[in-house]
Amino acid sequence: MTLTFNQEQYTELLIKYQPKIIETEAEYRQALAVIEHFVFKKERSLEELALYDLALMLVKDYESKTCLMDDWRSQSPTEMLQYLLESSGKRQSDLVGIIGSSGIVSEVVNGKRSISKSQARKLGEIFQVSPSLFI
Repeated sequence: MTLTFNQEQYTELLIKYQPKIIETEAEYRQALAVIEHFVFKKERSLEELALYDLALMLVKDYESKTCLMDDWRSQSPTEMLQYLLESSGKRQSDLVGIIGSSGIVSEVVNGKRSISKSQARKLGEIFQVSPSLFI
């Protein structure tokens, strides 16, 4: 017997659980509750498995972001910027015109100039992390 995915049932599950990108600890706990519900359910439909997989992905994404932030809270903003540049494959020159001139970028990256709130916001957008890592 071949099981088929029922789009209507999946839509009903999406309406009931309303999964979304996790941004808060409360949303994280709510997503974990959804996962736990499906883990302990004896028989799961294809639609429930799809929602379970989606919830897992959302939780993993949130955990990867919060773990990065937790691990780097002890690092200086300059060290964080240097790490993100290196790990992303970006260069100082990629920041020129975004956070300032080449001289300003060099001073920021080398810790000779602090990162302003405006620059932190732009860096947060570039590296897709919280701007608070740079302040």
